[in-house]
Amino acid sequence: MFQGSDSVGVFCCHRSATRRLLVWLAVAAVCGILASPALAQGLNWEGQTGAFITPFAYTSASPAKGFGRPQASFHFLEAGPVIGGYVQTSVTVGLFKRAEFGYTRTIGLDGSTPSLSPLFEGGFNTVHGKVNLVPENYGKRNYLPAISAGFVARTQVRHVGGVINAQDTNNGDFYLVATKTVTQVKGLPFVLNGGFKGTNASIFGIAGNASAWQGRFFGAVAIVLTGPGKSTWIVGSEFAQQPHFIEGLPGATVPTSYTYFVRIVPAPERWPLNVDFGLAHAIGNTAPGVDLKASGQFAMGVSYQF
Repeated sequence: MFQGSDSVGVFCCHRSATRRLLVWLAVAAVCGILASPALAQGLNWEGQTGAFITPFAYTSASPAKGFGRPQASFHFLEAGPVIGGYVQTSVTVGLFKRAEFGYTRTIGLDGSTPSLSPLFEGGFNTVHGKVNLVPENYGKRNYLPAISAGFVARTQVRHVGGVINAQDTNNGDFYLVATKTVTQVKGLPFVLNGGFKGTNASIFGIAGNASAWQGRFFGAVAIVLTGPGKSTWIVGSEFAQQPHFIEGLPGATVPTSYTYFVRIVPAPERWPLNVDFGLAHAIGNTAPGVDLKASGQFAMGVSYQF
Protein backbone atom coordinates (compact mmCIF):
# COMPACT_ATOMS: atom_id res chain seq x y z
CA MET A 1 0.00 0.00 0.00
CA PHE A 2 2.76 2.44 0.88
CA GLN A 3 5.53 1.40 -1.49
CA GLY A 4 7.79 4.11 -2.90
CA SER A 5 7.94 5.49 -6.43
CA ASP A 6 9.75 8.27 -8.28
CA SER A 7 6.88 10.65 -7.57
CA VAL A 8 6.99 9.79 -3.85
CA GLY A 9 10.73 10.49 -3.84
CA VAL A 10 10.24 13.90 -5.44
CA PHE A 11 7.39 14.61 -3.00
CA CYS A 12 9.55 13.66 0.02
CA CYS A 13 12.38 15.87 -1.23
CA HIS A 14 9.95 18.75 -1.56
CA ARG A 15 8.67 18.14 1.99
CA SER A 16 12.23 17.97 3.31
CA ALA A 17 12.99 21.36 1.76
CA THR A 18 9.76 22.75 3.22
CA ARG A 19 10.75 21.50 6.66
CA ARG A 20 14.15 23.16 6.46
CA LEU A 21 12.51 26.40 5.36
CA LEU A 22 10.09 26.32 8.32
CA VAL A 23 12.95 25.68 10.77
CA TRP A 24 14.75 28.75 9.43
CA LEU A 25 11.52 30.74 9.68
CA ALA A 26 11.22 29.63 13.30
CA VAL A 27 14.73 30.87 14.03
CA ALA A 28 13.92 34.15 12.29
CA ALA A 29 10.75 34.44 14.37
CA VAL A 30 12.78 34.02 17.56
CA CYS A 31 15.20 36.76 16.48
CA GLY A 32 12.36 39.10 15.52
CA ILE A 33 10.40 38.57 18.73
CA LEU A 34 13.48 39.22 20.86
CA ALA A 35 13.27 42.85 19.79
CA SER A 36 9.85 43.40 21.46
CA PRO A 37 9.48 44.58 25.09
CA ALA A 38 7.13 43.11 27.86
CA LEU A 39 6.47 40.61 30.73
CA ALA A 40 6.86 36.85 30.08
CA GLN A 41 4.26 34.10 29.64
CA GLY A 42 4.56 30.51 28.46
CA LEU A 43 2.37 28.31 26.26
CA ASN A 44 2.91 24.62 25.68
CA TRP A 45 2.73 22.43 22.56
CA GLU A 46 -1.08 22.67 22.30
CA GLY A 47 -1.39 26.33 23.28
CA GLN A 48 -2.15 25.88 26.98
CA THR A 49 -0.29 27.72 29.74
CA GLY A 50 2.15 24.97 30.70
CA ALA A 51 5.55 23.37 30.25
CA PHE A 52 6.33 21.77 26.87
CA ILE A 53 3.72 18.99 26.57
CA THR A 54 1.81 19.25 29.87
CA PRO A 55 -0.62 21.96 31.04
CA PHE A 56 -0.17 23.94 34.25
CA ALA A 57 -3.01 24.99 36.55
CA TYR A 58 -2.12 28.62 35.80
CA THR A 59 -3.98 30.55 33.09
CA SER A 60 -2.98 33.18 30.55
CA ALA A 61 -2.78 36.66 32.12
CA SER A 62 -6.05 38.62 32.20
CA PRO A 63 -7.83 41.21 34.38
CA ALA A 64 -10.44 40.22 36.99
CA LYS A 65 -13.11 41.82 34.80
CA GLY A 66 -12.69 41.04 31.14
CA PHE A 67 -10.34 39.49 28.61
CA GLY A 68 -6.56 39.54 28.57
CA ARG A 69 -4.37 40.38 25.62
CA PRO A 70 -3.97 37.51 23.13
CA GLN A 71 -0.97 35.26 23.52
CA ALA A 72 0.61 33.60 20.47
CA SER A 73 3.04 30.71 20.19
CA PHE A 74 4.97 28.78 17.57
CA HIS A 75 6.32 25.27 18.20
CA PHE A 76 8.33 22.90 16.05
CA LEU A 77 9.04 19.19 16.58
CA GLU A 78 11.42 17.19 14.41
CA ALA A 79 9.89 13.74 14.91
CA GLY A 80 12.27 11.70 12.75
CA PRO A 81 12.26 10.08 9.29
CA VAL A 82 9.05 8.09 9.83
CA ILE A 83 6.64 10.54 11.44
CA GLY A 84 8.29 13.63 9.93
CA GLY A 85 7.97 17.05 11.56
CA TYR A 86 5.20 19.12 13.10
CA VAL A 87 4.61 22.85 13.34
CA GLN A 88 2.08 24.17 15.87
CA THR A 89 0.70 27.72 15.76
CA SER A 90 -1.49 28.79 18.67
CA VAL A 91 -3.50 31.75 19.93
CA THR A 92 -4.71 31.77 23.56
CA VAL A 93 -6.68 34.37 25.52
CA GLY A 94 -7.17 34.63 29.30
CA LEU A 95 -10.39 35.88 30.87
CA PHE A 96 -11.56 37.02 34.30
CA LYS A 97 -8.18 36.09 35.81
CA ARG A 98 -9.49 32.53 36.19
CA ALA A 99 -9.77 30.97 32.73
CA GLU A 100 -8.27 30.68 29.27
CA PHE A 101 -9.27 29.36 25.88
CA GLY A 102 -7.47 29.03 22.59
CA TYR A 103 -6.99 27.48 19.16
CA THR A 104 -4.04 25.59 17.70
CA ARG A 105 -3.40 24.50 14.13
CA THR A 106 -1.12 21.52 13.62
CA ILE A 107 0.77 21.44 10.32
CA GLY A 108 2.37 18.13 9.40
CA LEU A 109 5.66 17.88 7.48
CA ASP A 110 5.84 14.45 5.87
CA GLY A 111 8.45 11.87 6.75
CA SER A 112 10.70 10.08 4.29
CA THR A 113 9.79 6.42 4.96
CA PRO A 114 7.35 5.41 2.18
CA SER A 115 6.04 2.32 3.98
CA LEU A 116 4.95 4.16 7.16
CA SER A 117 5.14 7.94 6.73
CA PRO A 118 1.77 8.29 4.91
CA LEU A 119 0.08 7.22 8.17
CA PHE A 120 1.17 10.52 9.77
CA GLU A 121 0.64 13.04 6.96
CA GLY A 122 -1.47 16.16 7.26
CA GLY A 123 -2.57 18.42 10.09
CA PHE A 124 -5.56 18.96 12.38
CA ASN A 125 -7.30 21.52 14.59
CA THR A 126 -7.21 21.82 18.38
CA VAL A 127 -9.45 23.87 20.67
CA HIS A 128 -8.66 24.03 24.38
CA GLY A 129 -10.05 25.63 27.53
CA LYS A 130 -9.16 25.76 31.21
CA VAL A 131 -10.79 27.12 34.40
CA ASN A 132 -8.90 27.76 37.63
CA LEU A 133 -10.91 26.21 40.48
CA VAL A 134 -8.56 27.05 43.37
CA PRO A 135 -6.02 29.91 43.14
CA GLU A 136 -2.50 29.20 44.36
CA ASN A 137 -2.03 29.98 48.10
CA TYR A 138 -5.80 30.52 48.45
CA GLY A 139 -6.84 31.91 51.82
CA LYS A 140 -3.20 32.72 52.63
CA ARG A 141 -2.41 29.02 52.81
CA ASN A 142 1.09 28.93 51.35
CA TYR A 143 1.00 25.17 50.91
CA LEU A 144 -2.00 25.18 48.54
CA PRO A 145 -1.31 24.62 44.83
CA ALA A 146 -3.34 26.15 42.04
CA ILE A 147 -5.95 23.62 40.86
CA SER A 148 -7.65 23.79 37.45
CA ALA A 149 -9.85 21.72 35.17
CA GLY A 150 -9.62 21.77 31.40
CA PHE A 151 -10.34 20.13 28.07
CA VAL A 152 -8.69 19.64 24.67
CA ALA A 153 -10.73 18.85 21.53
CA ARG A 154 -9.01 17.83 18.27
CA THR A 155 -10.85 17.67 14.95
CA GLN A 156 -10.06 16.61 11.36
CA VAL A 157 -7.45 14.13 12.59
CA ARG A 158 -6.57 11.84 9.69
CA HIS A 159 -3.61 9.97 11.14
CA VAL A 160 -3.04 6.20 11.36
CA GLY A 161 -6.60 4.81 11.82
CA GLY A 162 -8.05 7.77 9.92
CA VAL A 163 -5.73 7.06 6.98
CA ILE A 164 -6.46 3.33 7.05
CA ASN A 165 -10.24 3.96 7.07
CA ALA A 166 -10.01 7.02 4.75
CA GLN A 167 -11.93 9.32 7.12
CA ASP A 168 -11.34 12.20 9.51
CA THR A 169 -11.57 11.41 13.22
CA ASN A 170 -11.94 13.43 16.42
CA ASN A 171 -10.41 12.92 19.86
CA GLY A 172 -9.95 14.81 23.09
CA ASP A 173 -8.85 15.10 26.72
CA PHE A 174 -10.53 16.10 29.99
CA TYR A 175 -8.12 16.81 32.83
CA LEU A 176 -7.57 18.03 36.38
CA VAL A 177 -4.18 19.58 37.20
CA ALA A 178 -2.41 21.05 40.25
CA THR A 179 0.64 23.33 40.10
CA LYS A 180 2.78 24.79 42.89
CA THR A 181 5.69 27.18 42.67
CA VAL A 182 7.81 26.60 45.78
CA THR A 183 9.79 29.64 46.93
CA GLN A 184 10.58 28.58 50.50
CA VAL A 185 13.97 27.18 49.46
CA LYS A 186 16.15 30.30 49.46
CA GLY A 187 17.81 31.01 46.14
CA LEU A 188 16.36 27.97 44.34
CA PRO A 189 12.61 28.20 43.59
CA PHE A 190 11.09 25.24 41.78
CA VAL A 191 7.81 24.23 40.15
CA LEU A 192 5.86 21.03 40.79
CA ASN A 193 3.04 20.03 38.46
CA GLY A 194 0.82 16.96 38.31
CA GLY A 195 -2.51 15.89 36.90
CA PHE A 196 -4.82 13.21 35.60
CA LYS A 197 -6.69 13.11 32.31
CA GLY A 198 -9.17 10.99 30.44
CA THR A 199 -8.18 10.76 26.78
CA ASN A 200 -8.84 8.84 23.57
CA ALA A 201 -5.94 10.47 21.69
CA SER A 202 -2.68 8.74 20.85
CA ILE A 203 0.34 11.01 21.39
CA PHE A 204 -1.77 14.20 21.38
CA GLY A 205 -3.35 13.19 18.06
CA ILE A 206 -0.04 12.70 16.24
CA ALA A 207 -0.71 8.94 16.12
CA GLY A 208 -4.44 9.44 15.65
CA ASN A 209 -6.88 7.91 18.10
CA ALA A 210 -6.39 5.44 20.92
CA SER A 211 -8.43 2.26 20.80
CA ALA A 212 -10.50 3.40 23.83
CA TRP A 213 -10.81 6.17 26.41
CA GLN A 214 -8.29 5.76 29.19
CA GLY A 215 -7.24 7.54 32.38
CA ARG A 216 -3.63 8.71 32.25
CA PHE A 217 -1.28 10.65 34.57
CA PHE A 218 1.05 13.52 33.64
CA GLY A 219 3.50 15.68 35.55
CA ALA A 220 6.47 18.02 35.48
CA VAL A 221 9.22 19.35 37.74
CA ALA A 222 11.48 22.32 37.05
CA ILE A 223 13.92 24.56 38.86
CA VAL A 224 14.11 28.31 38.29
CA LEU A 225 17.57 29.83 37.80
CA THR A 226 18.88 33.34 37.21
CA GLY A 227 20.77 33.53 33.92
CA PRO A 228 22.93 36.13 32.16
CA GLY A 229 21.60 39.67 32.04
CA LYS A 230 18.99 39.00 34.75
CA SER A 231 17.22 36.52 32.50
CA THR A 232 15.32 33.60 34.00
CA TRP A 233 16.07 30.00 33.00
CA ILE A 234 13.56 27.28 33.84
CA VAL A 235 15.12 23.81 33.53
CA GLY A 236 12.97 20.74 33.90
CA SER A 237 11.48 17.47 32.72
CA GLU A 238 7.94 16.23 32.24
CA PHE A 239 6.02 13.09 31.33
CA ALA A 240 2.60 12.31 29.87
CA GLN A 241 1.31 8.74 29.98
CA GLN A 242 -0.32 7.63 26.73
CA PRO A 243 -3.10 5.11 26.08
CA HIS A 244 -1.38 1.80 25.38
CA PHE A 245 -2.90 1.00 21.99
CA ILE A 246 -3.49 2.79 18.67
CA GLU A 247 -6.80 2.51 16.84
CA GLY A 248 -6.27 0.77 13.50
CA LEU A 249 -2.89 -0.82 14.41
CA PRO A 250 -3.58 -4.02 16.37
CA GLY A 251 -0.55 -5.09 18.42
CA ALA A 252 1.15 -1.68 18.39
CA THR A 253 1.92 -0.30 21.86
CA VAL A 254 2.68 3.30 22.89
CA PRO A 255 5.10 4.28 25.69
CA THR A 256 4.93 7.29 28.00
CA SER A 257 5.93 10.56 26.32
CA TYR A 258 8.49 12.70 28.08
CA THR A 259 10.66 15.75 27.46
CA TYR A 260 13.65 17.54 28.90
CA PHE A 261 13.29 21.27 28.40
CA VAL A 262 14.86 24.67 29.01
CA ARG A 263 12.64 27.75 29.04
CA ILE A 264 14.47 31.07 28.70
CA VAL A 265 12.73 34.27 29.79
CA PRO A 266 15.09 37.04 28.55
CA ALA A 267 13.71 39.85 30.75
CA PRO A 268 10.89 38.75 33.10
CA GLU A 269 10.06 42.29 34.24
CA ARG A 270 9.82 43.80 30.74
CA TRP A 271 9.17 41.24 27.99
CA PRO A 272 6.13 38.89 27.73
CA LEU A 273 8.32 36.33 25.99
CA ASN A 274 9.47 32.73 26.46
CA VAL A 275 11.84 30.76 24.25
CA ASP A 276 11.77 26.98 24.80
CA PHE A 277 14.16 24.26 23.70
CA GLY A 278 13.48 20.59 24.33
CA LEU A 279 14.49 16.99 23.76
CA ALA A 280 11.36 14.91 23.19
CA HIS A 281 10.68 11.19 23.36
CA ALA A 282 7.38 10.39 21.64
CA ILE A 283 7.53 6.82 20.37
CA GLY A 284 10.11 4.29 19.20
CA ASN A 285 9.56 0.54 18.79
CA THR A 286 5.81 -0.10 18.73
CA ALA A 287 5.88 -3.73 17.59
CA PRO A 288 8.52 -6.30 16.53
CA GLY A 289 10.28 -4.84 13.50
CA VAL A 290 8.35 -1.55 13.61
CA ASP A 291 10.40 1.43 14.83
CA LEU A 292 8.81 4.87 14.43
CA LYS A 293 12.14 6.51 15.40
CA ALA A 294 10.63 9.46 17.29
CA SER A 295 12.91 9.22 20.31
CA GLY A 296 15.38 11.90 21.44
CA GLN A 297 14.13 14.42 18.89
CA PHE A 298 14.67 18.20 18.86
CA ALA A 299 11.80 20.54 19.75
CA MET A 300 11.54 24.30 20.15
CA GLY A 301 8.92 26.90 20.90
CA VAL A 302 8.33 30.64 21.24
CA SER A 303 5.40 32.29 23.03
CA TYR A 304 4.61 35.98 23.29
CA GLN A 305 1.78 38.00 24.84
CA PHE A 306 0.79 41.12 22.92
